[in-house]
Amino acid sequence: MSEHALVLQSDFGIDDGAVSAMYGVANTVSSSIRIFDLTHNIPQYDIWEASYRLLQTVTYWPEETVFVSVVDPGVGSERKSLVVKTTSSHYIITPDNGTLTHVAQDIGIVEARYLDETINRLPKSGKSHTFHGRDIYAYTGARIASGVISFEEVGPKANIDDIIHLPVVQAYAEEDVITGTIDILDVRFGNLWTNIHHTLFEQLSINYGDAIEVTIANGPKNVYKNIMTYGRSFADLKVGEPLVYVNSLDHLGVAINQGSFAKAYNIGTGTGWRLSIRKAPRIIYE
Repeated sequence: MSEHALVLQSDFGIDDGAVSAMYGVANTVSSSIRIFDLTHNIPQYDIWEASYRLLQTVTYWPEETVFVSVVDPGVGSERKSLVVKTTSSHYIITPDNGTLTHVAQDIGIVEARYLDETINRLPKSGKSHTFHGRDIYAYTGARIASGVISFEEVGPKANIDDIIHLPVVQAYAEEDVITGTIDILDVRFGNLWTNIHHTLFEQLSINYGDAIEVTIANGPKNVYKNIMTYGRSFADLKVGEPLVYVNSLDHLGVAINQGSFAKAYNIGTGTGWRLSIRKAPRIIYE
């Protein structure tokens, strides 16, 4: 019986015993199971960020790795739970609340099953309905990862088209301007990560070192507009200078070398935050 890695993500933080309890449950299933943390610092109830962090991580793990993602504002309600298999041959266990949005869009899901919570529950876990991350998700994830049960045994098939998705705005090109959304932050460094893929950006025929005009809007209001350099990496610019670059997911990012762009200009994330770029107009002095 082969075992695969179990990777946990939540908004629980590590200030109490919640994450440790999930580890403990997994170890009661198999004392040899390998457990890893994706992150437990998702902002409370932030399903969008949970969705994006899965996209950021899943495909860099070996095939058959099992991910458990618990950002679950509807715990104990009638919301459903899912186990899905991705086109990259990974498994994800999560509430059906939008957490699979980015994985479905950018990686792909080939099969989904509803998690039968009546049979996939930690024995003697009591009457509580507030900690499904421990009693159902970590328990089931460990059973799949350790080979105790198969993906097909978790519950009935679900229609992939019925999986709940959060609203997503697609990046687009219009004449000489490309517009997208600021999907997420590179949290510790304050860089802005957009949904503008490098292949769309390349339509502007911009080279390293070229000047780019960047405009950022929150809803109808422009909050930032400036000209900056397209760099290969941060070190191409002096400390404190802004730049546009291609991030580790092959999408455009905006940063300040050794500074936080988000804090410097009070920039947020989500579909309401739009970023537009174009090749900076040439200034001719006469």
